[in-house]
Amino acid sequence: MKKLFLIDIPNKTRERQVDSIKNDIRKYIKREKSKKLPVGFNSWFFDCKFGQTKEDAKVINFADVIKSVDLAQSENYPSFYLEIVAKAIFREKKLSNDANDDEILED
Repeated sequence: MKKLFLIDIPNKTRERQVDSIKNDIRKYIKREKSKKLPVGFNSWFFDCKFGQTKEDAKVINFADVIKSVDLAQSENYPSFYLEIVAKAIFREKKLSNDANDDEILED
């Protein structure tokens, strides 16, 4: 999703438009996560950018996408650019920290 979202629309309040934008973002993420992963991959990763315009867009964490939309509303942006690109990755399972547990027991 590479899109310029308009917050100021004549027939909607800003709050309703922002809620609509958040809903569209959540639907897109859900749709991308439900796609079948390619062979050899076990997870989806999202590259995200946010800014007032496409040229001003900066890389943000996936967890900060909705917070960025709220920021755009609070800063009274008339519109903002959001880019979310899904890519398949292979994540290794996290190992338990047995070494840390041993250190705690020794003290």
